[in-house]
Amino acid sequence: MLGTFALSSGYYDAYYKKGQQARTLIKQDFAKVFADYDVIIGPSAPTVAFDIGGLIHDPITMYLNDLLTIPINLAGLPAISVPCGLSEGMPVGLQVIGNYFDEKTIYRVAHAFEQATEFHKEKPSL
Repeated sequence: MLGTFALSSGYYDAYYKKGQQARTLIKQDFAKVFADYDVIIGPSAPTVAFDIGGLIHDPITMYLNDLLTIPINLAGLPAISVPCGLSEGMPVGLQVIGNYFDEKTIYRVAHAFEQATEFHKEKPSL
């Protein structure tokens, strides 16, 4: 229903069109990077993992924990998250982002990382 509302007369320019323009800019920025690099590597989230049910009542913090994956989703790029250790006793994820239709490369990078490290075997203390 929200999609229909945003596309309705009078709201198309205010919401949908501007959203698509922003999405195009994000895609162009990623295209510039992938002209020179095969993958982008960075954290999956801005904070360590939280306890099960720990932040459910704080919607802002919950939203902000998706902050580093949202641009990838908006651009439609493939990405994978692999364990890269513990911080404060909780797991940390490493995000590997690839170019369009290049899932093979991100799988290879993620596999190579897991073969070179033992992070995927670490368990948080619950």
